[in-house]
Amino acid sequence: MAEDHGLMSDHSQDDEEEQIELTLRPQRLRDYIGQAKIKHELSVYIQAAQAREEALDHVLLYGPPGLGKTTLAMVIAHEMGVNIKTTSGPAIEKPGDLVAMLNELKPGDVLFIDEIHRLPKVVEEMLYSAMEDYYIDIVVGEGPTAHPVHFPLPPFTLIGATTRAGMLSAPLRDRFGIVEHMNYYNQDELKQIIFRSSKIFNTKIEDEGAHELAMRSRGTPRIANRLLKRVRDFAQVAGKPSIDSDTVSKALDLLQVDQRGLDGIDRKMLLTMINYYHGGPVGLKTIAANIGEETNTIEEMYEPYLLQIGFISRTPRGRVVTPAAYQHLGISYPTKK
Repeated sequence: MAEDHGLMSDHSQDDEEEQIELTLRPQRLRDYIGQAKIKHELSVYIQAAQAREEALDHVLLYGPPGLGKTTLAMVIAHEMGVNIKTTSGPAIEKPGDLVAMLNELKPGDVLFIDEIHRLPKVVEEMLYSAMEDYYIDIVVGEGPTAHPVHFPLPPFTLIGATTRAGMLSAPLRDRFGIVEHMNYYNQDELKQIIFRSSKIFNTKIEDEGAHELAMRSRGTPRIANRLLKRVRDFAQVAGKPSIDSDTVSKALDLLQVDQRGLDGIDRKMLLTMINYYHGGPVGLKTIAANIGEETNTIEEMYEPYLLQIGFISRTPRGRVVTPAAYQHLGISYPTKK
């Protein structure tokens, strides 16, 4: 019986975590913090589609992970007053999987595909006619009895999200009428997100604490929320009534997150390039082999932010560490002879 109680406790904890994640996601454009340009444009497109009583045009959202692409897709569906079905590129293994999902959509509904750049080619090609003319042709039966079936679809909105827009084929990319690039968030926007999340977590955070946390969140709401949860733990154990800047600093120093948001892997990457390759240029595969990470992980998770803050640069011969990174790490920049 004790084991059963333990299992029930774990399940309820998982449910609670899931509920918190859902609560953290805003429902309306007006509640969505940041991405002002995208919000303004989407507001116009949504109002126009509603006035014409049409499905919203297909939307492509691209940018680094953790910036709110999934949340924005849910907001769009909520604003349009339609249902949303979510999936990811790797989850749609064969055309039949796509047919099953499209078959469940009602007029105007949203199909959200995360990591759309990872769709199998055969599935992607089936999407062309679905997106453009709202139909798919499928082959039913096998051998001599096989015959094509023309399968009409209701007008729907496909929202695709990707961290690798360059990996999308031109035919797929061209079928999106609305293409939006998600930018990193500034510190004021991140502070707003942190204050909102702290209320949901029922945790008090001081202005200086929120500022310090925003500085170390590498421009990314997902990271800000994750660090807030960890800092909350430290404050609670220390018996602090609210999270102040000192608590944030001590907690994140222990977690090896520095004042620019760099973590252990960021520093390992930069120091490897400096110590073994004189700061570069050095190829991505070489960096990955040296630090024991996948090239995709570096390219999607770490490199975009280091490029954004000017700590590395890309050249035709490889990646190069910039003087700003040397200064941040407290290392003298080598003078060229």
